[in-house]
Amino acid sequence: MKSIKHYFLLSLISALSLLLMNCEQKKESASAIEPAQVKEDMAKTLRHVVLFKFNDAATPKNVANIEKAFANLPSEIKEIKAFEWGLNNSPEQLSKGFTHAFFVSFASEDDRATYLPHPAHLAFIEILKPHLEDVLVIDYWTS
Repeated sequence: MKSIKHYFLLSLISALSLLLMNCEQKKESASAIEPAQVKEDMAKTLRHVVLFKFNDAATPKNVANIEKAFANLPSEIKEIKAFEWGLNNSPEQLSKGFTHAFFVSFASEDDRATYLPHPAHLAFIEILKPHLEDVLVIDYWTS
């Protein structure tokens, strides 16, 4: 016949085993959630979308110089996380004369705040201004 001490000891060992298993499960689930959350936070990007409509006086050479000057900004402004651009080719004919789309990506609003008054960006604007009829800018956080 087993003593009460024996049953108490078995119960205590069982309870400790369950407690340890529960801790391990929480640890595993926390480690599974943490990287996903970090990845989600890192994936968020602040996009600065710029659309240009050039005036009638803008020559193809002027436009090519503007494209090149804008594309050079990432090498001059370290806060730019990514850059891409392209020409409108939509068949919908809803562009309202805007021909160029530029996407400048930032990791934070502070990075964008550094970019906007940056001397390289301001110099680019001076190259652009004489040839620009209209500009549209939209900024958004990716989701």
